[in-house]
Amino acid sequence: MQLRHVRTLLAPQDGTARVTCMAWSTSSARFAVCTADRVVLLYDEQGERRDKFSTKPADAKYGRKSYVVKGMAFSPDSTKLAIGQTDNIVYVYRIGEEWGDKKVICNKFIQTSAVTCLLWPAENVIVFGLAEGKVRLANTKNNKSSTIYGTDSYVVSLTSNVSGKGILSGHADGTIVRFFFDDEGSGESQGKLAVHPCPPYALAWASSSIVAAGCDKKIVAYGKEGSVIQTFDYSRDSSEKEFTTATTSPSGQSIVIGSYDRLRVLNWSPRRSAWEEGKPKEIAHLYTITALAWKRDGSRICAGTLCGGVEQFDCCLRRTIYKNKFEMTYVGPSQVIVKNLSTGTRVVLKSQYGYEIDEVKILGKDRYLVAHTSDTLLLGDVSSNKLSEVAWQGSGGNEKFFFDNENVCIIFNAGELTLVEYGSNDILGSVRTEFVNPHLVSVRINERQQRGVDENKRLAYLVDIKTIATVDLVGGYNAGTISHDSKIDWLELNETGHKLLFRDKKMRLQLYDIESNTKTTILNYCSYVQWVPGSDVVVAQNRSSLCIWYNIDAPERVTMFPLKGDIVGLERSDGKTEVIVSEGVTTVSYTLDEGLIEFGTAIDDGDYHRATAFLETLEMSTETEAMWKTLSRLALEARQLHIAERCFAALGNMAKARFLHETNAIADQAAQEHGGDGTDHYLVQARLAMLDKNYKLAEMIFLEQNATEEAMDMYQELHMWDECIVVAKAKAGDLFKKVGNPRKALECYGKGSAFLKAVELARLAFPAEVVKLEEAWGDHLVQQKQLDAAINHYIEARCSIKAIEAALGARQWKKAIYILDLQDKQTAAKYYLKIAQHYAALQEYQVAEELYIKGGQTKDAIDMYTQAGLWEQAHKLALKCMSQEDVTVLYITQAQEMERQGKYKEAERLYITVNEPDLAITMYKKCKMYDEMVCLVAKYHKDLLGDTHLYLGKELEAEGRLQEAEYHYLEAKDWKTTVNMYRVNDMWEEAYRVAKAHGGANSHKHVAYLWAKSLGGEAAVKLLSKFGLLEMAIDHATDSGVFEFAFELARLSMKQKMPDIHLKYAMFLEDEGKFEEAEGEFIKAGKPKEAVLMFVHNQNWDAAQRVAEAHDPDSVADVLVGQAQFAFEQREFQKAEAFLLRAQRPELAIKYYKEAGMWSEALRICKEYMPSRLGELQEECGREAGKKGSRTPDFLLHSGTEGLLEQAREWEQAGEYARAVDCYLKVRDPSNSVLVEKCLLKAAELATKFLDQSRSMEVTQTVAPQLVAMKKYSMAAELYLNLDLIQEAIDAFIEGEEWSKAKHMAKEFDPRSEEYVDQRYKEYLKKQGKVDSLVGIDVMAALDIYAKQEQWEKCLEVAAKQSYKVLHKYIALYATHLIWEGSWDKALRLYVHHGAPANSQNFNIYKRLFVEMVNASGMNCAEAYSSWAELRDMLLSLCENLVKSSEANTPAHEEFERMLLISHYCATRSAAQGLKQLDTMAAQLSISLLRHTDLLPADKAFYEAGIAAKAVSWENMAFVFLNRFLDLSDAIEEGNLDSLDHSDFQRTDIPFEVPLPAHQHVSEEQREEVRDWVLTMSMDQRLEQVLPQDERNTYEASLVAAGTGVHSLPCVLTGYPVLRNKIELRPGREVKKDAWYKFMMAVKTSHSPAGQDVIEFLRRWCGGLPSTSFSFQ
Repeated sequence: MQLRHVRTLLAPQDGTARVTCMAWSTSSARFAVCTADRVVLLYDEQGERRDKFSTKPADAKYGRKSYVVKGMAFSPDSTKLAIGQTDNIVYVYRIGEEWGDKKVICNKFIQTSAVTCLLWPAENVIVFGLAEGKVRLANTKNNKSSTIYGTDSYVVSLTSNVSGKGILSGHADGTIVRFFFDDEGSGESQGKLAVHPCPPYALAWASSSIVAAGCDKKIVAYGKEGSVIQTFDYSRDSSEKEFTTATTSPSGQSIVIGSYDRLRVLNWSPRRSAWEEGKPKEIAHLYTITALAWKRDGSRICAGTLCGGVEQFDCCLRRTIYKNKFEMTYVGPSQVIVKNLSTGTRVVLKSQYGYEIDEVKILGKDRYLVAHTSDTLLLGDVSSNKLSEVAWQGSGGNEKFFFDNENVCIIFNAGELTLVEYGSNDILGSVRTEFVNPHLVSVRINERQQRGVDENKRLAYLVDIKTIATVDLVGGYNAGTISHDSKIDWLELNETGHKLLFRDKKMRLQLYDIESNTKTTILNYCSYVQWVPGSDVVVAQNRSSLCIWYNIDAPERVTMFPLKGDIVGLERSDGKTEVIVSEGVTTVSYTLDEGLIEFGTAIDDGDYHRATAFLETLEMSTETEAMWKTLSRLALEARQLHIAERCFAALGNMAKARFLHETNAIADQAAQEHGGDGTDHYLVQARLAMLDKNYKLAEMIFLEQNATEEAMDMYQELHMWDECIVVAKAKAGDLFKKVGNPRKALECYGKGSAFLKAVELARLAFPAEVVKLEEAWGDHLVQQKQLDAAINHYIEARCSIKAIEAALGARQWKKAIYILDLQDKQTAAKYYLKIAQHYAALQEYQVAEELYIKGGQTKDAIDMYTQAGLWEQAHKLALKCMSQEDVTVLYITQAQEMERQGKYKEAERLYITVNEPDLAITMYKKCKMYDEMVCLVAKYHKDLLGDTHLYLGKELEAEGRLQEAEYHYLEAKDWKTTVNMYRVNDMWEEAYRVAKAHGGANSHKHVAYLWAKSLGGEAAVKLLSKFGLLEMAIDHATDSGVFEFAFELARLSMKQKMPDIHLKYAMFLEDEGKFEEAEGEFIKAGKPKEAVLMFVHNQNWDAAQRVAEAHDPDSVADVLVGQAQFAFEQREFQKAEAFLLRAQRPELAIKYYKEAGMWSEALRICKEYMPSRLGELQEECGREAGKKGSRTPDFLLHSGTEGLLEQAREWEQAGEYARAVDCYLKVRDPSNSVLVEKCLLKAAELATKFLDQSRSMEVTQTVAPQLVAMKKYSMAAELYLNLDLIQEAIDAFIEGEEWSKAKHMAKEFDPRSEEYVDQRYKEYLKKQGKVDSLVGIDVMAALDIYAKQEQWEKCLEVAAKQSYKVLHKYIALYATHLIWEGSWDKALRLYVHHGAPANSQNFNIYKRLFVEMVNASGMNCAEAYSSWAELRDMLLSLCENLVKSSEANTPAHEEFERMLLISHYCATRSAAQGLKQLDTMAAQLSISLLRHTDLLPADKAFYEAGIAAKAVSWENMAFVFLNRFLDLSDAIEEGNLDSLDHSDFQRTDIPFEVPLPAHQHVSEEQREEVRDWVLTMSMDQRLEQVLPQDERNTYEASLVAAGTGVHSLPCVLTGYPVLRNKIELRPGREVKKDAWYKFMMAVKTSHSPAGQDVIEFLRRWCGGLPSTSFSFQ
């Protein structure tokens, strides 16, 4: 913390005018100053003076100057001001709540000696010290004062702790005394605490220690029991004077101590557990500080001085603006003031435990505060000023906060939901859940006061997507769990937390009564639902209806209104409740019946008289009747019997009304006789039990009063003769006992439940039966819920287990332990665990540990101690039963706890014990305990010691502890960083010392140079001269580019070095591009030629010419040459030539023309200006032209073309044909292709005519490819042909795509090349995609291209003309393509059309077609016949082909035969589904398909079979199949079939081992329908949940007889086994006679095309059919 001066509140005077005392009010709104003239000045919070008043002497006769004010303090409510005076009196002034209110003395306390200091720590309690050494207490309530304690020494200072519950007094003899009004559980001692070396005028009590100071110029910090823990000694500082006053910040973490011209600041460091000195505030001419006062919110401190001045200082650590709406003032590590900039309201956020507050955030519509400390979480409601601080372990800021509820903050972190109530410092509750949507969590906190309920806090949340849990947050137990059959998307408790509304994904609205654990569906479709605020009325929308439940206890009673729009909100205010409905662009309000709402509220508040009065104003209706019933039930529960009687009368239930009337009469009489309301009378209690139909309870009440006759009368009146007899038997027992028949008496007692009498009789007459009777007695008591009474009877009966369970049920834990200790270990183990958990919850850990160990659960005991933070006990246990890894985890956790408590040595020991020194190092690093950290690094990580020293050096440097930083840097062998540190801090002597002692040979020189540079001028020259480094410094400055410093040094001491510096400066400026400035510096350095060269280099020719002519005429020629060179580069040849001739350098002109290939220009210049070199140049020109492969640069093409042509013509005329050819070949002009073509042809012509064969061949091979490139194919071919290069000529025509010419040339000159031309032509056609042309040349290649281009129709058309094998190759490719695209139906039709060959490479295609078909949806209908028929016909074709092939009778063949059979069944089923009279046959086929579920999707097959069976009313089979379908559906969700139960399908041919379908084949809606039907049917007692059997005692659709194993053939029309009356169509294929005739008749009468097609298929498949008289024409 640092002090910043804000303003002067009171200007100082010229002489002594001591400010004697000052005080801030508790509200921080007022500040009082008492001046030397005994006037109290009052300031507002902003520091403006608003009021003043004069103090009064104890006796007016002594005058106003007879006393001095020594102490002043505001009352806790800020409306009074106590003033202590040296004239032996304390006055209390009422200063009012407003500025300018009249100041009245309301209390005065006369003392025996002068008041020296004063405090007002608590309401009505003023504490003050006297000159005679007493510390006294004044009570403003009774106007009396008393002595707290007395000493023999003048009281010099008085202070209180942060809470105001304890005080310290400082005395003239140095004694410091402590007194507590309440030690707040700290256990700290009272009385004499310490003796300070001098009078402690400056005394402060911080949260962690006590600080005292005085005239010896030492500040001493004392521990909580008076030991010295720290001393700050300023006795050797001559500028320091005595310390006069001290004050503590409101948070107790900072102290300010005043002396002469200075305020010293001490800040408490929790990490180091020590005070750290902040930067002192020094103000000249302030003089001695006489008074200090710290504003209660911690943001300001005021200092009063000896000269009467009052200065105000800001003492915040930092201040930030948040979202431009709030100002955050950090007045201490643990205290932040949050100010709303728009309203000016402030909230003080403070950690109660003194933890440092991290960043403060304002969330939830700028209303709620959230801040973290290292161990806690701070939350607050800005509007209500309710603040909370709860224990919270850091989670990296990953928490999610929800502020929808005004009373509680909902926090979600890592799967845990935590609730914190604003204003409470304890976590309200915590549960595990993954669902954090605000619509899926409901919290109610005391939202409506209920009768007899002080605290009502409830939570409802989702355990999983289908399960809701409700928690009582007051008791901390689970109030109920609701399981639902569908996903839940909204829930909300009512305000009392007793009822829960929730809605599921199917939009069904459910009501759950938490008290009775009942769930009711109140709406089947709900788009909006809400509780009406302040009541238990529910408003919901059901499509186009508004639904209102005025009495939610009768959910069937609902009031409905039609709606046109959607409900958008609910408003309740001013005694009116409206439902807001949006109807398109308009909004309409529907007003609810406030009277009905009011009734519900009265009921909830328990005001039944008000509810009755209200109901009597209403006419009877369904809603009113429901409300009378609710009131009657509640009145009975509350024993308000007169109201209950009125309710039943209103309901017309005269029997109950009369019964209650009689009961009320009995109660009234009992009340007159015995007092009270009479409801406790046994007759009233019994009659109420009878009214509740709890006759056993009534009987028990009668028998307890020995009113057996009344009990029997009750049962007789109710005609409950058996119960009457039981009571009578108990009575009879007495009679039998009297007449001496004990056996009969015992029986009667037992039957009459008179166990006491029975046991007493048995002890005398039948001792052997006592045990049995005791057990029966215990059982009876358990039934009556009297568990604690049952325990002893079970013990007597030696029924240990029953005794234990009864004890646990009755929560008689000690009794349960006693019984358990007598049992064997195995029996007792599980019960020990339960009891241990109970004692752990009560924090009786020792008992719980013993019980856990007895129950063999030592690990649970360790977890218990760990959670409770009892590490030592946990460690003892851990060593006995845990692995080394687990112990390590335990130790580290414990060490971290020690670290949090500041016990660093203990934490280090724990870390080292488990071989984790790194964690100890990290701890010390975090706490800035660097010496300990270095020791550990040196011991355990020697290789990292240097890096550690370096790191610590940087840390200490940042903190300003430079000497310590130097030590660490030098230990790390990094003297450069040390030097740099001192240099940055302007400590040059230190930097020089370090560099000289630890640096290299020249390092101290470099430091001296930098030092001198920082000084500048004469001082720099003196310093450098002193070290003998002046010239070196000048050179170094020049080389480093610090020219200003170099000039300064040279000018003052070494002027001879100036030219050299100017030259280097000029070169520097040139590099920087500052050419004009560089020119001047070059000239000053006497180097004009350098300036000229600079301008030449930068092509600034005018400037170069100017400088050369003015300062260096010899350089003019150089400038001209430079200009010429630039002109040549720019292709300005004439200009360049002129410059060179002006510079008298023609040889350079010739050189540049030669380099440009401009030989003619070079020869011209040579001829004119250097004729002596002409012959030599001509020879060179010839040599250049004769070079082979020489190539002219592109940028000179145009300029050199004419020269080359001219040269070529000259050579040609001179007969130099070889040279002419070379010149013609060199011509390159992309812009004139005609010229280049002519030159190439000319070169070829000359070569052919005049040069030898080899040279001619070489020229042709150079020219022809260039002609081809120019698309002159015929010319190139002609050149090749002239030299008999036939192949090259053909290639030229091919390159030009002139195929006929190429073919003709091959045929005429080289017939062997014809095949080559054809091959190239094919490749060309393929590449160009000209497939139609390719067909005539290479049909297979053409087919491949068609397939590649997906021209399948063309491909198949061409393939069909080739061979069957070729055709089916491309059909297979096309089918694969179609299947890949998802068009498997087209692929199927392809094979139907072209046949299915028995090629093994096609088998996967056929299987894939079958799989796609059986998995397709919508295929179980009459319309699917054609698709099934196509698959069936294709598979028949395949099987017929397989029989004739090598694949006959292989497993593949058998599999395709099964697929054919399945396809036939499915096709026949579709045909039957089209004929109403064949619906039974369709169902039989669906059922028969179940034996093939290893090839069919099992869930789909069972669903279809179940639905088919249900359709024909075979409900037994439908139930079994659909139940199996639901099991399969669940297995698909789970991903395995392990949980399937096969018991229903034992002894059938339906396979158990089937593939698990990859996905659901039946929609969610259909599955839900099946689930509902199965659930309904399972409740039907008439349903036999088994499969029907035939005469074989076998499931009727099974082909294999269960008993004998005999295998029957399946009927080709139904799939059922053919047992008798069969028609054999061919060996192995049979049909039931009745099925056959039924099918034939149905087809005949309906003329069904599908049926006719089935018969046609059977004819083909079976090789003919039996003769019938039916005709289908």
